[in-house]
Amino acid sequence: MTRLERLMRPRSIAVVGGGTWCRNVIAQCRQIGFDGPIWPVHPSRDQIEGLPAFASIADLPAAPDAAFIGVNREASVQIVGQLAQRGTGGAICFASGFSEAAAELPDGAQRQRELVTAAGSMPILGPNCYGLINALDGAALWPDLHGMQRCTQGVAIVTQSSNISINLTMQRRGLPIAYMATAGNQAQIGLAQIGAALLNDPRVTALGLHIEGIGDLPAFLALARQARDLGKPVVALKVGASQAAQAAMISHTASLSGSDAGARALLHRLGIGICDDPAVFLETLKLLHVTGGITSNRIASMSCSGGEASLMADLGQAQGIVFPQLGFAQREGLRQALGPRVALANPLDYHTYIWGDTQAMAHCFGAMMRGDLALGCVVLDFPRPDRFAAPEWQQVLDAMALTDGRAPLAVISSLPENMPEAVAQDCIARGIVPFAGMSQALAAIAIAAGMVRPAITPDPWQPGDPQGDRTLTEAEAKAALATAGLRSPGAARAQTPPEAAAAAARIGFPVVIKGEGIAHKTEAGAVVLNLADPQAVERAAREMVADSYLIEEMIPGGVAELLIGVVRDPAHGFVLTLGAGGVLTELMRDTTSLLLPASRDQIRTALQGLRCWPLLAGYRGKPPANLEAVLDAVLAVQAFVKANLATLHEVEVNPLICTPTDAIAADAIIRQGETP
Repeated sequence: MTRLERLMRPRSIAVVGGGTWCRNVIAQCRQIGFDGPIWPVHPSRDQIEGLPAFASIADLPAAPDAAFIGVNREASVQIVGQLAQRGTGGAICFASGFSEAAAELPDGAQRQRELVTAAGSMPILGPNCYGLINALDGAALWPDLHGMQRCTQGVAIVTQSSNISINLTMQRRGLPIAYMATAGNQAQIGLAQIGAALLNDPRVTALGLHIEGIGDLPAFLALARQARDLGKPVVALKVGASQAAQAAMISHTASLSGSDAGARALLHRLGIGICDDPAVFLETLKLLHVTGGITSNRIASMSCSGGEASLMADLGQAQGIVFPQLGFAQREGLRQALGPRVALANPLDYHTYIWGDTQAMAHCFGAMMRGDLALGCVVLDFPRPDRFAAPEWQQVLDAMALTDGRAPLAVISSLPENMPEAVAQDCIARGIVPFAGMSQALAAIAIAAGMVRPAITPDPWQPGDPQGDRTLTEAEAKAALATAGLRSPGAARAQTPPEAAAAAARIGFPVVIKGEGIAHKTEAGAVVLNLADPQAVERAAREMVADSYLIEEMIPGGVAELLIGVVRDPAHGFVLTLGAGGVLTELMRDTTSLLLPASRDQIRTALQGLRCWPLLAGYRGKPPANLEAVLDAVLAVQAFVKANLATLHEVEVNPLICTPTDAIAADAIIRQGETP
């Protein structure tokens, strides 16, 4: 038995308090069919909701497996201590006014610490949370309405918002939800730990997480390893992009990264799907529940309408879905099923010639699925059940059930409301994915296709907690990066305009002159390019507002400019950002993020996903950049980070000038502190 199992699968429940919320818990337990004892606890009432009440925790006939605590925050601390002493399996702390309200209640954080101390080894969820619903065994430590019903298997969902959890339970998409749990303040038990406990239930097929922020990195790493070992997929509804993490940053990288990018990079690294929309979140969970996951983004689409086929093609292309061309075996089988008057393609409009003929439709669908596909999709919008009977539509599902199992099948309604809940439930029972809404379906397919379960990879590097904050000069930054193997232009420093002209003559023309100590030099007019003689260098220096100067050789032949940036993200590790560089970095916002350490192949794949990749690969006959040199440059920055984990705040190279033969750091920023 795991630490949380008594709380998650209780056989006895205590409800502490007599208010509306506590009475609702008793009502919800009855409604969902809880068949164990429910023990109300109240110091002055004889009965609550028709059940005999006990005056104190000590008066209970036995230690309950789970308790719902519906009293104020001060009393909650006392009750938690009493429950822990009694040997209770775990408790839900409903009250608010703890650390989430620290701005309004200065003692909120202290009260939360007292709550955790009182609990000791007894698990608690919350405070400031609704609790949990177990639809498998029929237990609802839940003080409000919900839309869940009993099921024999299904997905588990854990949220950081009680209202979001209620909304998700009210779905009419046919998704069987086995557990719904809320984490609240996560004072003792975090989101990942709850998810791990739910994954241990063999009746749980997939896990959904609503994430505002990741506070316990080791717990998330453990959750991902457990999910991989169990072969159960995890998908996250990620919200809460933070601007606060960017406030202290001075580089382009910080404005493009921040905490949200770190969280997304972590989830991607762990093979956890990422959704931005609740409807797509539920549709992805539905796909994972039925199939366990899909192997690629290659699908077949079938419908009896050219308009629907066109919609699937357009919406699928926007999501990166691939509709492979038909092979010989597919064409031969489809021609036998459909005759000569149907144009064969993927997406397929199979017309209405076989409508109502179950065997012919099954033959058509089976022929279409002979290709190298991860999923077969049939577009089908059901008529309104309150106005029409639809036996012919049911025949399409019958035909799909007869199709052989080379790859899973899905039925997709173009509009969410055109997939009745009863139909969706019937589809799931048949092993067919019932998607409610074409755009949500294709987004879910794209997310699931990208959830490649990762092999065992190194854990992200843990950042230190450096004290202080010093920004190195550009020359210092380049010298520091050179020790890790990063190449930069030939350069010299100068204190006066004449010294700058003399340094330029020694380097050789053309040169670049930069004013030192300025973060964004181009915007400040502190960089001048392509100076061809000493007089031009001295004139540029005199017109520049700077205390000193850096003179560098010009790098000719650049085919692309890249940004390489790393920021210290206390919650997730070190976030590597790669993207289009130069003066248009923030305008273009063509970036991707990885957590360090990253392999050479991971970096290569990330670069190939950028919109500027064609420039690196050789655009319109121009020579390609030396990709191996680019990868060497990124890995050199990574090596510098590894050598400075305890003190580094951020490092950025922008631009990295990529030429057919080399990759040169034209500018660099490093911010460091000191080991405490």
